[in-house]
Amino acid sequence: MSHTGRRAPILPATPATLYLVRHAIAAESGEDWPDDTKRPLTHRGMARMREAVSGLEALGVELDLVLTSPLLRAHQTAELLAAGLTSAPPVEVTDALLPGQPSARVAEALGGHARCRAIALVGHEPGLGEFAAWLLGVREPLAFKKGAVCRIDVAALPLVPPGQLAWFALPKMLRALGQ
Repeated sequence: MSHTGRRAPILPATPATLYLVRHAIAAESGEDWPDDTKRPLTHRGMARMREAVSGLEALGVELDLVLTSPLLRAHQTAELLAAGLTSAPPVEVTDALLPGQPSARVAEALGGHARCRAIALVGHEPGLGEFAAWLLGVREPLAFKKGAVCRIDVAALPLVPPGQLAWFALPKMLRALGQ
């Protein structure tokens, strides 16, 4: 209660839009890249991601923020995403998007960005698919190809599941939209 004895008004939750983005095509793990955290995108992966981002731009996607896994391939994808959109959102690294992190940790990381209305999360499989399933209240993870993007609308941040799947686009679809 306030000092006047009246309750403070409860503000309505503001909806938010989440874009889940799997990193683009990266170099194969192996002898050339013994440290998986440093595997970069391939030239083809970068070119295809730029084309996919053109498709997102054609869809009118505007972002307030891009959250990314610290792994190089995801961070490079996040930078391409931010650079290719008119909204030019800032990119922030979070360990919550590292492989193997539980969905609750991703949700917790989003909670610190309640003022944002549109956030992209750039990460890895199977974590992105599992987070999408958790958020949608379904049992089976969504399968993300490299460079795929899905849009999930949520009632508010911090997250209040379930969200609603607005669309799921394969990279080929996004590239076609961008032409």
